[in-house]
Amino acid sequence: MTDHDQQKNDPVPAPRFWKSRTGVALIVFLAVAAILLGFEHRVHIFAGNGLIAVLLLGCIVMHFFMHGGHGGGGHGGHGGDKS
Repeated sequence: MTDHDQQKNDPVPAPRFWKSRTGVALIVFLAVAAILLGFEHRVHIFAGNGLIAVLLLGCIVMHFFMHGGHGGGGHGGHGGDKS
């Protein structure tokens, strides 16, 4: 069996959920729901301590999205060989 025949038999990796049609539809739905919910409750959000809670939540969300996932980052400092 040649390498070309072996490649034909390898399963094709499934696309990531967030890049599939279902994932994109879910993201759009959640974004629209968040906008409508924020619009309806804008008085409660911007009055009192609601603004502080939204800012803190935004920091948490940005942390997850800006990292791009943990692991495999290749950042040094773990005592590996540095040659």
